[in-house]
Amino acid sequence: MINRIKNILVSPKTEWPTIEAENAPHAKVFTSYVVPLALIPAIAAFIGYGLIGYSVWGVRISSMDWGIRQAIVQLISMYGGVYLTAFIVNALADNFGAKKDFNRAFSLVAYAYTPMFVGGICYILPSLWWLASLCGIYGLYLLYIGLQPMMKAPAEKQSSYFVISLIATVAVAAILSMVMTAVLLRGMGGMGSFNF
Repeated sequence: MINRIKNILVSPKTEWPTIEAENAPHAKVFTSYVVPLALIPAIAAFIGYGLIGYSVWGVRISSMDWGIRQAIVQLISMYGGVYLTAFIVNALADNFGAKKDFNRAFSLVAYAYTPMFVGGICYILPSLWWLASLCGIYGLYLLYIGLQPMMKAPAEKQSSYFVISLIATVAVAAILSMVMTAVLLRGMGGMGSFNF
């Protein structure tokens, strides 16, 4: 796993053909790669929001309940995000002359999520959440360059395939995010300890 993380982050153009040749079933990639790596942002969010806390106008806010909720949100976001994006990438494949194959679409998305998994360590200090988001931009680059080797997207349609997949994913993710936020805020009650 360590080699895969290093290779996909440092030399993705040579790593994508290796991943494509493996043609691993999506269940295997999920259990052996996505599940353990998604724990990084979840555990970091629990520590950051539940134990360390963050400051709002000089008031430190933290609670175990808030930390647990943030950890659950991270897990759902990561697990759901990988499956959702893979489903969309695979569903759109025919429209762009790419090869429809859910296992390859899932591997493409799972490994493209690597920067977000690893960057999720930043949630340990809630004020650095934006660094984790910044890692997502590199993940988009990985997704883009992986479309051709993984989904056999024709070069002339690769950009439009990527953009349409991204727009569809963002739209659905925004709806899911609103639902999750509503559930999170409803169950918050008291946010925890306030320290000056």
